[in-house]
Amino acid sequence: MAKESMKARQAKRERMVAKYAAKRAALKAAGDYEALQALPRNASPVRLHNRCKISGRPKGYMRQFGISRINFREMASAGLIPGVKKASW
Repeated sequence: MAKESMKARQAKRERMVAKYAAKRAALKAAGDYEALQALPRNASPVRLHNRCKISGRPKGYMRQFGISRINFREMASAGLIPGVKKASW
């Protein structure tokens, strides 16, 4: 389980990216890179990191499901993810 402060920091970054998205796009289109540098660092979408929606784990993230590999395995074994079952051959 990730620290609550790390989850909160990520949520804050996501809000800031959404807030400045239109302004960043306009400045990029205009080629005004000095004004882009004046924006807050956390307004850049590059600074976002994929995290598990359940545990907040930053590593082992499965983009298709939005959760970490550990939570995916537990949920798949419990039959909570439709269309996913354990392989056997």
